[in-house]
Amino acid sequence: MNEESKRKILRQIPYGLYVVGVKGKDSQHAFTGSWLSQCSMKPPCVMLGVRQGTHSLDLIKEGRVFSINFLAKGDRKVMEQFFKPVPASGNRFGDVSYTLRRTGAPILDRAVGFLECEVRQIVEAGDHSVVIGEVVEAEAVKEEPPLVMSDTPWHYGG
Repeated sequence: MNEESKRKILRQIPYGLYVVGVKGKDSQHAFTGSWLSQCSMKPPCVMLGVRQGTHSLDLIKEGRVFSINFLAKGDRKVMEQFFKPVPASGNRFGDVSYTLRRTGAPILDRAVGFLECEVRQIVEAGDHSVVIGEVVEAEAVKEEPPLVMSDTPWHYGG
C-alpha cells in the first residue's frame, strides 16, 4: 500500500472538532476529540475514538461518563487550549469556565451545544479505543455553526 496515498485519502474523511469532558473520582479533565459518530438511534448512542494509553481514556474507564462540547467556528483559540499538554498547575481548563450537570462531565459555558453520555462499551481498536456512550442529555444552546476540522489547518488521521 502506498502510505502517502492512504494518509491523504484518510484525511479526506470529514471530521468535527469537539472538547470531550471526562471526570475521575475527584477531578474533571477535557481533551480535543475528532473521531465521533452516531451509532444508534434507539437508544441514542455515539461512538468516540480515544487514543489508548492516555490519561483521558483512563478517566473515561474510571468515571464511565463523557460530554461532547460543540464550539462555534470563532472559538478556535478555546479548542487549541485542549490540544495543549496539561499545565504544571494541573488546571486543564485555564480561564475556560464550565458547569457540571447530569453526569458530572464538564460542559463548557461557551459550548453552542453538548451531549452527555454514559459509557456502554469500550472496544480496543488498534492504537485507539472506541468508546460507545448512550446519550442521556443533550442541548442545542445557540444557533451557530460548529467548528469542524476543515475550518482549521489541523488534521488527525491517516
